Amino acid sequence: MPELPEVEVVRRGLAQHVVGRAICDAQVLHARAARRHIPGPDDLGRRLVGRTPVAASRRGKYLWLPLDGRDHALLAHLGMSGQLLVSPVGTADPIHLRARLRFTDGGGELRFVDQRTFGGLALEPLVDDGAGGAVPASVAHIARDALDPDFDDAAFVRALRRRHTGIKRALLDQSLVSGIGNIYADEALWRSRMHWATPTEEIAPVRVRGLLGHARDVMAEALAQGGTSFDALYVDVNGESGYFERSLSAYGQEGLPCPRCGTPIRREAFANRSSYRCPRCQRTPRRPRP
Repeated sequence: MPELPEVEVVRRGLAQHVVGRAICDAQVLHARAARRHIPGPDDLGRRLVGRTPVAASRRGKYLWLPLDGRDHALLAHLGMSGQLLVSPVGTADPIHLRARLRFTDGGGELRFVDQRTFGGLALEPLVDDGAGGAVPASVAHIARDALDPDFDDAAFVRALRRRHTGIKRALLDQSLVSGIGNIYADEALWRSRMHWATPTEEIAPVRVRGLLGHARDVMAEALAQGGTSFDALYVDVNGESGYFERSLSAYGQEGLPCPRCGTPIRREAFANRSSYRCPRCQRTPRRPRP
């Protein structure tokens, strides 16, 4: 699943190629693509015609296009394999095309492509986020991400140390901090020399702040390289892949030498997924939390 850097790459592409263009036609070609829009796909298409995206916004892994009037937004979640592509009108449709927006200027159309159909689109009202901004109603419970200038570091440290859980599970908790997924959690923990099962209540505040700084650094580096693309599913609006996977130190590196000490990286089961760590640099805590 794409994480914050990959979604931010797409947001920037939407800001460049879609914002300010009036929608003249909206087609939802697969019902599952609009399952989050309760009135259904036909209603979604009708209500988008004549509207103009005025911004491209993101919180964590959620993207939305606030529409003129700023009362509603087109919300997009990419799920496991969703792509938002800007393609010239008349080019061949991708095999997994789920929705299409055309614009009055006749330029490139916005296509939602989703092989596994776990992602989707919806038109949602915008609500006050409590900090002077507006977010789609279904996103209001999602915490700000670590790259957000309004992210409250001190509040995060306090909340995390109250959790009484393993540190990686806390990093993946979208009510604490959004946008960090499996890849960047493993990378931030490797940089912090911290085991994924370290109890949150036992981590000193200064180490939590250090971990947060490493998470910011690794996501900023990934963003500069277009994100992490392990296959052709994770691409920007022009269909181009990122290349941060070449810079990963822990995630997906099972059996390869740790870049810091040379010990082979180990893969371990974690919440129906995998965690990658260096067994020498990231030692198992005395009281690990699963």
